[in-house]
Amino acid sequence: MDILKNIIEQLHGDITDAGFEGANIVLYTNNEKFFKEGEPKIKEIVNEIKKRVELRVDQKILPDQEKVEKEIREIVPEEAEITNIIFDFHRSIVIIEAKRPGMVIGKQGSILEEIRQKTLWTPQIQRSPAIKSKITENIREVLYANNNYRRKFLNLIGQKIYKGWNPEKTKEWIRITFLGGARQVGRSCILLQTPNSKILLDCGIDVASHGQDKFPVLDVPELDIAQIDAVIISHAHLDHVGLLPYLYKMGYKGPVYMTTPTRDIAALLSLDFIGVAYKQAAQPLFSSKDIKEMVKHSICLNYNEVTDITPDIRLTFYNAGHVLGSAMIHLNIGNGTHNLLYTGDYKYSKTRLLDPAITTFPRVESVITESTYGSKNDILPPRKETEAVFIKMVKDTIERKGKVLIPELGLGHAQETILRVEEAIRMGDLPKVPMYIDGMIWDINAIHTAYPDFLSGQVKSSIFQDKNPFMSDIFLRVGSPQERREVIEGGPCIVIATSGMLQGGASVEYLKEFAENENNLMIMSCYQGPGSLGRKLQDGERTVVIEDQDGKRTVEVNMRIELLTGLTPHAGRNEIISFFNNMRPKPKRIIINHGEISKSLDLASALYKLNRVETNVPRGLETLRLR
Repeated sequence: MDILKNIIEQLHGDITDAGFEGANIVLYTNNEKFFKEGEPKIKEIVNEIKKRVELRVDQKILPDQEKVEKEIREIVPEEAEITNIIFDFHRSIVIIEAKRPGMVIGKQGSILEEIRQKTLWTPQIQRSPAIKSKITENIREVLYANNNYRRKFLNLIGQKIYKGWNPEKTKEWIRITFLGGARQVGRSCILLQTPNSKILLDCGIDVASHGQDKFPVLDVPELDIAQIDAVIISHAHLDHVGLLPYLYKMGYKGPVYMTTPTRDIAALLSLDFIGVAYKQAAQPLFSSKDIKEMVKHSICLNYNEVTDITPDIRLTFYNAGHVLGSAMIHLNIGNGTHNLLYTGDYKYSKTRLLDPAITTFPRVESVITESTYGSKNDILPPRKETEAVFIKMVKDTIERKGKVLIPELGLGHAQETILRVEEAIRMGDLPKVPMYIDGMIWDINAIHTAYPDFLSGQVKSSIFQDKNPFMSDIFLRVGSPQERREVIEGGPCIVIATSGMLQGGASVEYLKEFAENENNLMIMSCYQGPGSLGRKLQDGERTVVIEDQDGKRTVEVNMRIELLTGLTPHAGRNEIISFFNNMRPKPKRIIINHGEISKSLDLASALYKLNRVETNVPRGLETLRLR
């Protein structure tokens, strides 16, 4: 079925060019009257083919960019605070970056429509981060610098999708192979195959492991990188996205689907991963060039946005409640033959930062769920109770003139902690001491301010009302060894630094300096992988060997160490069970991964007894047939 030819014939010569942007269809016209008045005809076609169609002006009749920029600044109210206007000539798009994007859009899109009608360019809006973010700027530059390549790339993706597209056609078999993340936490990677498609769900690394165990098994016979149709990333933690740039280094040229915040944070964490490798005198797995390739090939979707990614697979992202931009991946396979939900990591309770995971879906037959905290012993205490304990411990330490070290994952945990401390100091529950932010957490905070629509209603409304909690004056950025030395030698304070498992990064530098003083406190609140320095301290070791660029160093740990599990962004045992109790429709099969063996097996047994559905706990490299 030649879908483009069919559309062009219906529009009787008004179309000069037609192509794809992924699964979306883009039409170009040099008829100004048709561009301004042809929307009803386009809607008729959309209703018929049930695909997204956009009409743009042919580049040949686009007005001069300088003149258009001036016109846009006259149309848009000054209070919108436009920070940048970028022209994507090859796609007839003008990108308007502003601090208040709502004022660029106007009531029911009135200002956008005025821009479109007066300038003939198709406007797209982006929010400027409230905190300046170099990474977000760089990513946007990479996308716009390669806009001709992007147009060709997106068109090629569409051609592949529609080449075999047939709404009537269904396929016979579907199977999944666990290349990593089965019966372990780390290196999540699942290969999904149908007769038409090969898809990778996540492609992470196990930061706490060494050697081959660190990476998914990519040398299986059925995995040829050149034949992968798409990669889908659930969220930006390294155990889900850490190996993605390496795929591009190895020659992958296809699309990677994720949310926009996930793209930005994945690029940032990948750059940091290179930096940590150099600090440990190791050869990085990939270079910044490979990260650029990842960005160039990214296709970003919002929650609840449905898109075809291959001729027989349709993708929808749903809020997972885990970290900024985290998504549960819903795949409609074979035109509804089978519906698979891959939860990635999720949280089924409201946090300071995010709303809880979604539990209602159009259709679901199989679910792949995480089980990080899936055992019967993983009953998490109420968040408020744990937060009260946290505040008391920090207050006691400050009163003893000690320092508080919080090693965190840069994404998720850290922002929850930052909001908690900001509120406690604002409300007078903690004395006003500085909170030093070291590592990439500052940049990740900036990315949060660029995408408030992905945050909970409360935080979003604070940002919109210029009461941005991330911009409090208690937060001080540590950006150099000299500034770090000043923190170490200074008075009582709170330090939040990466990495959360104390596997390299700024947190280890502070541990070396703070460890001997018994007045100091370290709060560990995120998952500690087996073999990590964090797990050794969690298990009670108090004499540890730390490796850095100066070699190995033995450190005696006298500081107080406290573990707080109630603050995890993962669903605890009760949340997982509630998630399946409330899930609609009920799945016919539950597959458990992303958990230590005992926790995965324990959760499988409980879910089977409660739901009376088939449960599986696959081993690494095991293949399951879903249909």
